[in-house]
Amino acid sequence: MQKYVIEREISGAGKMTPEELRMISQKSCAALEKLGQGIQWVESFVTENKVYCVYYAKDKEIIKAHAQCGGFPVNRIEKVITMINPVTANEPEQVSTLINPVTTN
Repeated sequence: MQKYVIEREISGAGKMTPEELRMISQKSCAALEKLGQGIQWVESFVTENKVYCVYYAKDKEIIKAHAQCGGFPVNRIEKVITMINPVTANEPEQVSTLINPVTTN
């Protein structure tokens, strides 16, 4: 599976209560259970008016199916090509073994 970042425009997302966020999480998990294998929710980041979600998925279509099943907006889906972090700033020979395409089985 590939790693994806999903952008969801949700007005007032940052003002949602813990209970509202719990309900959305439960709705997402129920949709994932219906879809079965091929998609895994990793985490989400809530900002003022958007939610950025990280998923492992077999393709963009299953992400769209999850959104439809759960009633979530999907404004953008981007496949993660690679990841960088502070270690990336190290010597090139150290970095070459640390930077890999982002995939999972």
